Amino acid sequence: MPPHATTDLGYIPPDGGWGWVVVCGAFVSIGFSYSLPRSITVFFKEIQTVFDTSFSEIAWISSIMLAFMYGGGLISSTLVNRYGSRPVVITGGLLCGIGMISASFCTNIVQLYICIGVFAGLGLSFNLQPSLIIIGKYFFNRRPMAIGLSMAGSPVLLCTFALFNQFLFDLFGWRGSFLILGGILLNCCVAGALFRPIQPVIDSSKKKISKYIQEEAQEVSKKFDCLQATSLMTANENEKKENCCDKLNKYLDFSLLKHRGFLIYLVGNVILFFGFFVPIVFLIPYGKHLGFDEYSSAFLLSALAIADMIARPTTGLIANIKWMRPRVQYFLSFSIIFNGFCHLMCPFALSYIGVVIYSTVFGLAFGMVCALLFEALMDIVGAQRFGSAVGIVTLSECFPLLFGPPVGGIIVDTFSDYKYMFYKCGAVMLTAGIFLFIMNYYSYRMIEKEAGQQQKEAARKETKGLMATDDGYGLGRSGSGSIQSTKIQLESLARVSP
Repeated sequence: MPPHATTDLGYIPPDGGWGWVVVCGAFVSIGFSYSLPRSITVFFKEIQTVFDTSFSEIAWISSIMLAFMYGGGLISSTLVNRYGSRPVVITGGLLCGIGMISASFCTNIVQLYICIGVFAGLGLSFNLQPSLIIIGKYFFNRRPMAIGLSMAGSPVLLCTFALFNQFLFDLFGWRGSFLILGGILLNCCVAGALFRPIQPVIDSSKKKISKYIQEEAQEVSKKFDCLQATSLMTANENEKKENCCDKLNKYLDFSLLKHRGFLIYLVGNVILFFGFFVPIVFLIPYGKHLGFDEYSSAFLLSALAIADMIARPTTGLIANIKWMRPRVQYFLSFSIIFNGFCHLMCPFALSYIGVVIYSTVFGLAFGMVCALLFEALMDIVGAQRFGSAVGIVTLSECFPLLFGPPVGGIIVDTFSDYKYMFYKCGAVMLTAGIFLFIMNYYSYRMIEKEAGQQQKEAARKETKGLMATDDGYGLGRSGSGSIQSTKIQLESLARVSP
């Protein structure tokens, strides 16, 4: 069984206290990050009619938004490592609000791409990654449960926004709805204000030692001012020679690209995200295509969100079980395969009850995957390197997210039917789940094999050391004259040395 990553933060996370307030703030910020790209699909049919666009063109709004939300993770993680989570999340809330308010004044589809896709998407990126990073700093033993509870914000807000957006649309149209949503998204700034930087507890003995070290350092610095000045000049010269990659490597750990487990996770996620969000983007249009009314179609998204709401914290609790935690990678693989199976069964549900059942089961599978994605990553790399890992992973995921929904729209435009789009998503997710299961099994076998080789090597060196000690002891007993001569040599060396 694989050894999971231990805490390497330099302190023991409190696993509670103010951390639960941080979870509440993450509940809001993560909830907005995941629910907004899915809930605005309520307005797509009207926008498609107003701007006379195809399914693939309207799908670019969600795909660009998701691509920037995930692709901006590299920028977000770098800023978090430099400034902390609180200012980054507050900035993200401002970007989301500005983007949605600006979208209410757009006059063509390209302007919507920029306002909603770029500005709001980047703002959501500044909400998502910092929230997950700071939870890893406050929790370790209860981390799966904390992540599961914070990730539950997505289905709760999605369940609310699915019908609320339809209500806003009936009263104010899509322009007025975007204006109101922009004001609501400013609450992300309030959530970010709750992300207080953690203060590690230091023992009084350690404080005394650090105080003594500081006093000694001050005395040494007074004696070696000239030496310090020379060192500063040398350091300045070295800083000039330092290139951009070296500076970036201070905030992002690119050595992760040599980590076997991380690379397996990265490849599996890239495959997964080609079909992960596509069914959600087309769920409401699919309901309208089958002849359901607006509120019945919007309820499909609410049914998905309610099941998602139950699945995320439940999955977090299951992943926190002592027996399950070392096997969280296999749990993730099973969840992805379950997700793909749901999409393959969707075209067989033609009645409204059947589609509601599909949405509910899909919500359970979707919530399981979302609750485990970041826990599995933190299990591989540890909390200290999690910020860099999230940045690299989300940057890689932005490409399948960018092209996944438009490809799905092209399939719908080509065949004038949604079933082939669901078949494609199901096949992609089955491929990703099977790949992760097989490669994780291979990786764990290699870890066990390498650990066995290291133990054998250590035992071999220990045996050689014992043999050398025995040989030396035997020679000492047989040759007392050589021992006497060695003593004389040591005494002469002691007289010469100062």
